[in-house]
Amino acid sequence: MTKKNKTLGEFIIENQAEFQYSSGELSKLINAIRLAAKVVNHEVNKAGLIDILGAAGDTNVQGESQQKLDVLANEKFIQALKNREIVCGIASEEEEDFISINSQDHRHQNKYVVLIDPLDGSSNIDVNVSVGTIFSIYRRVTPIGTPVTLEDFLQPGVNQVAAGYIIYGTSTMLVYTTGHGVNGFTLNPAIGTFYLSHPNMTFPQTGKIYSINEGNYIHFPQGVKDYIKYCQMEEGDRPYTSRYIGSLVSDFHRNMIKGGIYIYPKSSLNSDGKLRLLYECNPMALLAEQAGGKASDGYGRILEIEPTELHQRVPFFCGSLKMVEKAEEFMARYA
Repeated sequence: MTKKNKTLGEFIIENQAEFQYSSGELSKLINAIRLAAKVVNHEVNKAGLIDILGAAGDTNVQGESQQKLDVLANEKFIQALKNREIVCGIASEEEEDFISINSQDHRHQNKYVVLIDPLDGSSNIDVNVSVGTIFSIYRRVTPIGTPVTLEDFLQPGVNQVAAGYIIYGTSTMLVYTTGHGVNGFTLNPAIGTFYLSHPNMTFPQTGKIYSINEGNYIHFPQGVKDYIKYCQMEEGDRPYTSRYIGSLVSDFHRNMIKGGIYIYPKSSLNSDGKLRLLYECNPMALLAEQAGGKASDGYGRILEIEPTELHQRVPFFCGSLKMVEKAEEFMARYA
């Protein structure tokens, strides 16, 4: 049993040996993310008091309106990762291309790349609903000492060495895995320290919550429509409860604690789905599997998809194991 109330720093040091490349770099990398999370948390909590609400007036690479906090969070995380000089490349949902980092002291010697969604669900900021940050860490595949290339970022999710998210809600939590289970740390804002509050987090095998934007029902594939009707049917432990926040981090976090399934399928509006494989689906899929859950595109394992582009979108079914398997059954009828 993992002891609660130890700090994130203590936890990282104690568990560093579990990481197969335990040179201390991953620990520094998680610490850099921790620092940036505290800075972004401070800004999120000032929303409404200073001019960081609303749209920034620009669009990101996907053509979506950028919120002011999107831009701020993107800057803070990139700055924190650059300043620590421990990554050789960063890819962000808010940037068109990846960023190659050439450290003055370690010329292209760093081994890790980070892919990040700096502020997931940012449109919810204006109405004071929880938002989050999602991160994914890979070991580079190109030779050390050379600049990173696209190949370093277009890796299947099974290659991730760590992944996690920060949720900025009633309390701020950092939840992450390095492939040895999932642990959650809650920020004590009085002293600015993250403490282990949720050791060994696991998905219940099944649950009573389904999370999907039912407003798009008419545009969904028939398998998804049938599964929704199954969830609503009065039989056994059903009907299930519909809960959809519109922030992937928030919906995932609730479902992991209470049991449930999150679905963002492809549709006649979004032929490939809307969520990004590299910035959202892969990291959440690794967390789900490490917590005893499952993540699928409706037909197969998310973590085995071979990425073809930096901002690739895929359908996403994620959550309690038995619920995802049941959804896949419905999808298979129309395969």
